[in-house]
Amino acid sequence: MTGSEETPSFRLAYVPGVTPAKWVRVWNERLPDIPLSLHQVTAAEAFDMLRAGDADAGFVRLPVDRTFFSAIPLYTETTVVVVPKDHVITAAEEVTLADLADEVLCHPLDDVFDWDAPPGEPAFERPATTEDAVELVAAGVGLLVVPQSLARLHHRRDLTYRPLTDAPQSTVALSWPEEATTDLVEDFIGIVRGRTVNSTRGRQAEQPPQGAQGARAQPKRPQKATAAGRGAQGRSGGAKRTQSAKPAKRGKPRRRS
Repeated sequence: MTGSEETPSFRLAYVPGVTPAKWVRVWNERLPDIPLSLHQVTAAEAFDMLRAGDADAGFVRLPVDRTFFSAIPLYTETTVVVVPKDHVITAAEEVTLADLADEVLCHPLDDVFDWDAPPGEPAFERPATTEDAVELVAAGVGLLVVPQSLARLHHRRDLTYRPLTDAPQSTVALSWPEEATTDLVEDFIGIVRGRTVNSTRGRQAEQPPQGAQGARAQPKRPQKATAAGRGAQGRSGGAKRTQSAKPAKRGKPRRRS
């Protein structure tokens, strides 16, 4: 390898709430010589990072710009409302947006939902981040609507959450620039989709070794018997017929005088 060649690596961005550990573990098992680096970024920063070529792929939240990015939807999260543990909403197992009509709702600047109109009454000002909004909920300023993974990420002992049955939902996807679909990106797509090591999709499958081809060769046909062989078989058959002939009958014994 010359000094100008770079060691191959894979850079993976991911947004808060996504846990890429299981896919990273499989990558390290299959491609131990190619390091994978993780970069946690906000939902907005993830696309900027991919556009700039600072990451090869990323776990993002839909929607994506389909004119530039490819994306594989992975799962859709449950939407929840984060409330203090002593809030009246905790008496129900699940709630609706109508139940929040009279509540003050914190709407952070990094909100992952594309609301036509956020539910409830708006707070005095919008917090900068979801983490800041959680702090306001803990202070009794208002409530917060987020995907369940973000409620777990910012868990506090004095807070809890309830599912919102009719709220918008957030879908997590694997995304990458369409014009930069490299072999390593294909390898990671295969891992995320659960393909086996020997799958023929994605990269070209390796050619089987010569020994394997020889093992699949058709068996040889049996050779025809030669004239000498047929003669031998005939003599052998005659001998068998002689051996199988019935023994001659004995004469009657003479009477004694």
